[in-house]
Amino acid sequence: MAKPLTDSERRKQISVRGLAGLGDVAEVLKSFNRHLHFTLVKDRNVATPRDYYFALAHTVRDHLVGRWIRTQQHYYERDPKKIVNGWQVEEADDWLRYGNPWEKARPEYMLPVHFYGRVEHTPDGVKWLDTQVVLAMPYDTPVPGYRNNTVNTMRLWSAKAPNSFKLHDFNVGDYIEAVLDRNLAENISRVLYPNDNFFEGKELRLKQEYFVVAATLQDIIRRFKSSKFGCRDPVRTCFDTFPDKVAIQLNDTHPALSIPELMRILVDVEKMDWDKAWEITKKTCAYTNHTVLPEALERWPVSMFEKLLPRHLDIIYTINQRHLDHVAALFPGDVDHLRRMSVIEEGDCKRINMAHLCVIGSHTVNGVAKIHSEIVKQSVFKDFYELEPEKFQNKTNGITPRRWLLLCNPGLADIIAEKIGEGFLTDLSQLKQLLPLVNDETFIRDVAKVKQENKLKFSAFLEKEYKVKINPSSMFDVHVKRIHEYKRQLLNCLHIITLYNRIRKAPTKSFVPRTVMIGGKAAPGYHMAKMIIKLVTSIGSVVNHDPIVGDRLKVIFLENYRVSLAEKVIPSADLSQQISTAGTEASGTGNMKFMLNGALTIGTMDGANVEMAEEAGEKNLFIFGMRVEEVEALDRKGYNAREYYDRLPELKQVVDQISSGYFSPKEPDCFRDIVNMLMHHDRFKVFADYEDYMACQTKVDQLYQNPKEWTKKVIWNIACSGKFSSDRTIMEYARDIWGAEPSDLKIPPPSSPRE
Repeated sequence: MAKPLTDSERRKQISVRGLAGLGDVAEVLKSFNRHLHFTLVKDRNVATPRDYYFALAHTVRDHLVGRWIRTQQHYYERDPKKIVNGWQVEEADDWLRYGNPWEKARPEYMLPVHFYGRVEHTPDGVKWLDTQVVLAMPYDTPVPGYRNNTVNTMRLWSAKAPNSFKLHDFNVGDYIEAVLDRNLAENISRVLYPNDNFFEGKELRLKQEYFVVAATLQDIIRRFKSSKFGCRDPVRTCFDTFPDKVAIQLNDTHPALSIPELMRILVDVEKMDWDKAWEITKKTCAYTNHTVLPEALERWPVSMFEKLLPRHLDIIYTINQRHLDHVAALFPGDVDHLRRMSVIEEGDCKRINMAHLCVIGSHTVNGVAKIHSEIVKQSVFKDFYELEPEKFQNKTNGITPRRWLLLCNPGLADIIAEKIGEGFLTDLSQLKQLLPLVNDETFIRDVAKVKQENKLKFSAFLEKEYKVKINPSSMFDVHVKRIHEYKRQLLNCLHIITLYNRIRKAPTKSFVPRTVMIGGKAAPGYHMAKMIIKLVTSIGSVVNHDPIVGDRLKVIFLENYRVSLAEKVIPSADLSQQISTAGTEASGTGNMKFMLNGALTIGTMDGANVEMAEEAGEKNLFIFGMRVEEVEALDRKGYNAREYYDRLPELKQVVDQISSGYFSPKEPDCFRDIVNMLMHHDRFKVFADYEDYMACQTKVDQLYQNPKEWTKKVIWNIACSGKFSSDRTIMEYARDIWGAEPSDLKIPPPSSPRE
């Protein structure tokens, strides 16, 4: 008689950690051995752990490929739409050194991309001549769906030189010249974020943007003209149905060149008249604005375009002229209106406003959180909204629960599944079913236990990686995101130093222990962001070695913040810092990941924090600081940092410590730039929110001392995080912008006969 299963054993059987079956175990082992021997040419006597990884990766890939091919067939058939001495130092990440088992090169689809040259108007149309050609090599990576047999394609492009080696130059001894062209061409895809503080970096960035756009559009049009999977012959020659089959979503201004490039192809190559080409382009393109910060809305010098992309400059001039003619007809004599809405900005250096180009050339414009979309309409693109209000929408960002709960926090996923089943993994709104369990003693205990287990694991990781002894019972206070002034890591630093001063002032007093973690990367050319990283590491060096403080306060800068590190830190966090100046954060997605994983949020009413507060109730978040209207009022009045510095003794002490070199004794002036910015040039008003932030942090401490009530709020937040699924976001994009109705059709596996 079989022994009855324990609850724990039964839970493991239905664990949401269970992966989709790969078939017979013997078959998997056979495939693994085959790849180890014949793909990697290794046996078990010489194979390294990396070889075992690749053999396993190839084995899994084999199972993906059949579904990948079947998915593509279906689409054609259905015709659907590092830190050194505290400083960040950039190092090359040679991630392709050992190859990538998940990608498939497609040299047969390599495409030419043109730069420089001249434009000639001929009786047969406009020609772009004497160009420099770079080849775009496509690499495809399969992206599997969740338990639906669907495997979509992510296509990446690598720049290749058309003549990789000049044999003549080599033969006459000019070895450098022989490979120079190849290096110049391949620089385009060699560095992801070039330092654009210099002209060469700016030009390389523009080259990168056009390179990806041009290659992708050529590829889109090739596939549009074909009607059958694997077909190379152009079957469609009429572009009337192009917007029904193709949707191009412009994520920020980086792919804005899609608009003039599609116009160039339709007018110059396909010989379409301008009006028809413009109609098709507008119906095809849609624009998502991800930030309202002016420095992030690209404005390229006309002179750079004239040199690098002369034909596109012509097209942009024509687009702008026709647009301004329309505006002038509606607002006769209003020159200022024309200036505000022009794509071309006049001045000492004429520039092309790429955001304006995106709005003009798209059928839909959206922000990524309700408050952000309102700012887009009422401020950044106010004139355009008044001209075409129907064009503007909101699509609040989302995150995938498969990675950001199931994969990174299986313990939490399991106890949720025990209570409400596994349906929440594809319909996150089902988390609402947890609301009746907010006061359930067993569930409260289980949630708290999972959190403590995650904290213990991450504490061990931190001790190993950072050589800092962590108190796993301390509050894990986490602030991870890009390092940027508007995200106000500096406000967090002021709080840390204030806590430090309070502990040193009253060392016998009881304090809630905290481990403060700040992580993120600074753009290579962003001086202030790099200074902020140096300040965080310098504060940590002082605080972490102060015997008076002990384990009541630790400060860690998480180096090389990336997805794999996020998957460890987010499930272990108690407190999530989302403290940008109101009106500056478009949405955020880290805030959603922390909420889903049981961290409570301290934040301003900014970005998606607003909607998180709507869903969970403001009382279940720690909200502080100015609202957007108060920030605007302070702007009108004039922000004076010294008023706060003179009025708040704790703030003055902190600033004076930073200024005097307390945290940089070997370099007393190290943080002079930070103090100067905070006192005289702070666009993001750090001091204005300091007092309220400190008061709010006191509330955090008070609640944390009551673990049961803290965990109740945690459960409430998890239960109310269902809105923030990327499934919901993508469905809204599909229905409201792309004109495609989502389908739950499950594509048959490759072993099934095709219809």
